[in-house]
Amino acid sequence: MQFPDSRNVLEPNCARCPALAESRERISWGTGPLDATLMVVGEAPGAGDPDADEWRGGNWTGKAYTTHHSGRRVRELIAEIGYANDYYFTNAVKCFPAGEDGANREPTPDERANCRTHLEAEIEQVDPEVVLATGKHATQTMLAFDGGGLDGFVDSVLDPIHCDSLGVTVLPLLHPSYQDIWIARLGYDPDEYVDAAADALDDAV
Repeated sequence: MQFPDSRNVLEPNCARCPALAESRERISWGTGPLDATLMVVGEAPGAGDPDADEWRGGNWTGKAYTTHHSGRRVRELIAEIGYANDYYFTNAVKCFPAGEDGANREPTPDERANCRTHLEAEIEQVDPEVVLATGKHATQTMLAFDGGGLDGFVDSVLDPIHCDSLGVTVLPLLHPSYQDIWIARLGYDPDEYVDAAADALDDAV
């Protein structure tokens, strides 16, 4: 696991969000090469399964996108668009947000805001050419750096946005957990979505 150098900013024992500090097993910092072309930003670590042989989930591994379903699918997508092993994974929110049933709930706006300086430190350290924001909450977090908001997430998918304050292009993608539902609503079949993502990324790099 690789950490940005700004560990004083990343607060190894961060307790900014009491509910998250109580529900987490581990903080899920970013992982990957610190000279990666792409940074992939997810929503938050998954609840996971501590007894799984692999793909145990970010709450147990401390790594982003380590659930079997979402992690496998996002890695496959990135490989298909030509950037295998040239990405750094992280999350908009670094701690598992536990719902009443023990599964993931949506992070709150305050939780996203509290974690934004951690994400900013990672972006400054890695200095990616493009940030792939997977899902609504990751996209909202990236837009908030410039004081922006999001009226409709699906309308923003595959539409590159320049983040002036960070000097990086943001490309919103469907979250892999929901892409089967939304790909068709965007007018694509799965292969067409991959091709469209590759074309949008080529425009953004």
